[in-house]
Amino acid sequence: MAPKAAAGKKPAEKKPVEEKKAEEVPAEKKPKAGKKLPKDAGRPDKKKKRAKKSIETYKIYIFKVLKQVHPDIGISSKSMGIMNSFINDIFEKLAQESSRLARYNKKPTITSREIQTAVRLVLPGELAKHAVSEGTKAVTKFTSS
Repeated sequence: MAPKAAAGKKPAEKKPVEEKKAEEVPAEKKPKAGKKLPKDAGRPDKKKKRAKKSIETYKIYIFKVLKQVHPDIGISSKSMGIMNSFINDIFEKLAQESSRLARYNKKPTITSREIQTAVRLVLPGELAKHAVSEGTKAVTKFTSS
C-alpha cells in the first residue's frame, strides 16, 4: 500500500520554467575570493627576516684600480678594509676642509674650486699635483659629455 500524505501538507507545486531561471541567476555577482594569506601571517610569534642593510664601500673601485695598475696582483680582505678606511678618511678630511673654505668665503656652495684648494692643502707635494690634474681631467670630461 502507498504511504498516506500528511493531512496538512499539500503536494509540491511545480513552478513555471521562467521563475526557475530567475531564481538561479543572482541579482548581484558574488565577490571572488581574494588571495589567501600565508600560513604564518596570523602568527605574531615568528620574527620576520630583516633585509640586509646595504653598506656602501669603495671596495669594487679599489679592485678595479688595482687591476689597471697591476693586473696580476690580488688583495686580501683585511687589506681591502684598510684601503676602504683610508679612502673614507681622506674623503672626510677633504670635505671638512672644503666646507671650511666655503664658510670662510661666505659661500653656501662647495664648488670644484673649494675642492681643488682643499686637495692642495690636505695632500702633500707631488700627490696634490697629481690629484689636481686628475680631478681637472675628470671635471672636463664630465662637462663635455
